[in-house]
Amino acid sequence: MMIATREAFSQAIVELGRKNEKIVVFNADLAHATKTYEFQKNFPDRHFNVGIAEMNMTGMAAGMAACGYIPFVSTFAAFGTGRNYDMIRNAVCYPNLNVKFALTHAGLTVGEDGATHQMLEDIALMNALPNMKIIAPADAVEAKQAIYAAAEINSPVYIRLGRAKTPVIYNDSYEFKFGKADVLVDGEDVTLAACGIMVAKALQAREVLKEKGINAAVLNFSTIKPIDKKAVLDFAKKTQAFVTIEEHSLKGGLGSIIASVTAENYPCAVKMVGASDTFGESGKPEELLEKYGLGINDIVSKALEAVNMKK
Repeated sequence: MMIATREAFSQAIVELGRKNEKIVVFNADLAHATKTYEFQKNFPDRHFNVGIAEMNMTGMAAGMAACGYIPFVSTFAAFGTGRNYDMIRNAVCYPNLNVKFALTHAGLTVGEDGATHQMLEDIALMNALPNMKIIAPADAVEAKQAIYAAAEINSPVYIRLGRAKTPVIYNDSYEFKFGKADVLVDGEDVTLAACGIMVAKALQAREVLKEKGINAAVLNFSTIKPIDKKAVLDFAKKTQAFVTIEEHSLKGGLGSIIASVTAENYPCAVKMVGASDTFGESGKPEELLEKYGLGINDIVSKALEAVNMKK
C-alpha cells in the first residue's frame, strides 16, 4: 500500500481539531497541496490562509501560541524552513513558543517541481535551532501518530512530510514513541539508520545484503532531534558500523548527527547515503533518488564499505 505522509497529516489534524478547540491551522495559499483544506472545511473559523506570506504566517502563529492555542503551520518545506528561517528563530524558538511546523513536499521526491521546491537543507536548519524538535515519519501510519504526539509536546516541533505516495511499513498496532528509534530488524554486521521515506529503502537493501551474507540491523530514527543517543551507541557497540540513509543533504542531516554522537562517545565506521552537496532538478521521484545516490544499490554499496572498514 502506498500513501503520502501529507495525506496522513490531513486526517490527523482534522481528528485533533475535533478533540481540541485550541488546535488552529495556518497555510500560505497551499491548502490543497498540503491537504489542510480538509481542516478548513470542518473548522473554517480555525483555519487561516495568509497568502504567500510565510513570515507573517509564523508571526501570527507565534501570537496565537502565546495566547494558549496550538497552531500548526503548513506550507512547503522549502518555504516554511528556508524563506521563513528568521521568524522561526526569533519569533518561535527564542521565546520557546508552542508552534508546530507540519511542512510538506520535503526532499527530492517533490519531483517535477524542481530544485527550488526540493528542500534538502531543512533538517540542518531546524537542528541548529535551540528548543526545536524534529520528526521525520517513515510512513503514513507513523506520520499520523507523529502529528498527535507533536500536539502534546509543549515546544516548537518540525514534522517533515512528503508529497509522493510511499510504502506503508507499519500496521495499526505500531506505537510511535517520540525520542526513541524503532528497531525494525536486528542484526550484528552493520546498522542501517534511516529516516523518512528512506526507511522503506533500507528494509529493501537489507534483503539484498542478506543474500551477500551480511546481517544488517534496520533502525528508524523518525525522531531526529533529540536523537536517540542510547540506540546509536548500543548499535555502534554491537555492529561497529553504521550507514545513515536520508532524503536530505549529507551536510547537517541525520548522518552528521549520528556521526557526531559516535565520534564523541564510541568511534566506529560511519558511511552516509544522501544528497551530496547539490541541488536537485526536475524529474520523476524514483529516477531522482537513483540519480542522486539514494537508491537501494547505493545503500548496499555503502554498507559493504562500512563492513570492510571494520576489518
